[in-house]
Amino acid sequence: MGHIVAEQLVEMLKAADIHRVYGVTGDSLNFFNDALRRDGSIDWIHVRHEEVGAYAAMAEGVLGGIGCCAGSSGPGHVHLINGLYDAHRWGAPVLALASTITSEDYGTESFQSTDLHMFDGCSYYNEVAITPQQFPRMLQQALQHAWNREGVGVCAFPGDLMTCNADEDALWADLYRPQSILRPSDDEIRLLAELINSSEDIGIYAGIGCANARTEVISLAQQLNAPMAYTLKAKMALEYDNPYAVGLTGMLGNKAAARAITSGKLLLMLGSDFPWKEFLDKSVKIVQIDTKPERLGRRVPLHMGLCGDVGPTLQMLLPLIDSKADNQFLNACLADYAEVKEDYRAHATDPGEENLIQPEFVTEKIDRLADEDAVFTADTGMTTVWAARYLHGTRKRTLMGSFSHGSMANAMPQAIGAALCSPERQVIALCGDGGISMLMGDLMTIAQYKLPIKLIVFNNRSLGMVELEMQVAGLPDWQTKMINPDFARIAQACGIRGYSVTHPANLEEVCQEALSYNGPVLIDVFTNPHVPTLPPHTSVGVMSRYIQSQAKLALGGRMDEVWNAFRTNIKYIRDL
Repeated sequence: MGHIVAEQLVEMLKAADIHRVYGVTGDSLNFFNDALRRDGSIDWIHVRHEEVGAYAAMAEGVLGGIGCCAGSSGPGHVHLINGLYDAHRWGAPVLALASTITSEDYGTESFQSTDLHMFDGCSYYNEVAITPQQFPRMLQQALQHAWNREGVGVCAFPGDLMTCNADEDALWADLYRPQSILRPSDDEIRLLAELINSSEDIGIYAGIGCANARTEVISLAQQLNAPMAYTLKAKMALEYDNPYAVGLTGMLGNKAAARAITSGKLLLMLGSDFPWKEFLDKSVKIVQIDTKPERLGRRVPLHMGLCGDVGPTLQMLLPLIDSKADNQFLNACLADYAEVKEDYRAHATDPGEENLIQPEFVTEKIDRLADEDAVFTADTGMTTVWAARYLHGTRKRTLMGSFSHGSMANAMPQAIGAALCSPERQVIALCGDGGISMLMGDLMTIAQYKLPIKLIVFNNRSLGMVELEMQVAGLPDWQTKMINPDFARIAQACGIRGYSVTHPANLEEVCQEALSYNGPVLIDVFTNPHVPTLPPHTSVGVMSRYIQSQAKLALGGRMDEVWNAFRTNIKYIRDL
């Protein structure tokens, strides 16, 4: 007896080693869902919002697999968009299955019809299969693009296609996973070696492209006596046991990393498409090495732009470069970094006070108590700042967030995907109160699947990063305050253990109990909303505009806020 297309789809997903599909079933997905039920090999994960499904699939892609999410016709697949943008910009392989209205209604503006070109900006492949002959080829191409180009592949189809008889003679290929070696030409390697050998005060800026080349990158730093700054995506891979590490730059960074990438004579930008051009210096000679040549030079003019994987490229380069004896530039950056780490340590020892617990104090506790191989997810905003500064790599930890897309509400959904695809690892989500409020319904997904996720809510009763953006622009913060529910009681209503921490003296005991509990937990921590985060290039102009914003608040009758902010900010003067 022949297969229907829905059954063929399941067989192809199994062949591609996909174990879960995240989505909300309905109308055009129902026959696919039923085929999953009858087969029993792949789990349908019933999220409450498709955006959560896309983020959960992204987490599976970040952790080394290929994630899969599905959205039904119209609103269902539209809801996938934000998570797919994030996955695509991160470089996480994700297959998105977008079912549509029935094929006979195409082109008539029928109920729930959409323009599927909406996926063009967040995918490498986006096509609609209408016939049984097309479907297996297009699905294979979506998978092939997602895995090998590291991003999103979209295979769309009308719901009625799922009930058609599969064409057993149609071309049906496996997902091929070639392991090619990409590196610059011998001439380019030679020219780079000559440039390095003739240069002094060399800095390294390492991105996620260095994650599988840790040994080679550290060897390069050792030969050159070069300070190594790194991006947030690369932090967990490069930070630990690295005597050349000087931390992050950019909005989340520090003065040591800023010096490393802007004060030398030559900067080697390896496996990074760092988007903040304001933190790069055009007067420094910059060499960029990336696997995608279209990225070269789009942030800053380059002295050389090379295409290659960092590991194989450095393996060819290292024998050709001379060891550098001068370590003054390295030592200057390391001295700066020692001061930065002391500042961070001092802030983390300040617990704050009732209802104003210091977020650094909270994150340091989580870092110290978490497992050696924990998976951390962090919401965009101030929670990402604290994760960047206080979570530490151990060889085995993973940190993910919305580091290229900058979306709110990513931490909890990513934690769902991480918990399902890596059940042996502890999963901790650092959530902003604004972020978790956006997709709070999926607390029930965590409860329904009994996922032992630990949700740490940094409840500062505000959109903290947005407030900071307004303040450094000289504006009084406006429409950023949040009247929050009791997150702990909401968690309890969902069947999740909930804690509310308002006093710093209770924090460690609650964290220990929560992290040792074999089940889902939410900790609602009342943090200080006035803690600033100062980028390494904080200027007199920025400080002047901040003072203007506080003056406008005072004139607007919000003197209590200004006073509380002053009481907090005075502790951070030394950071300047």
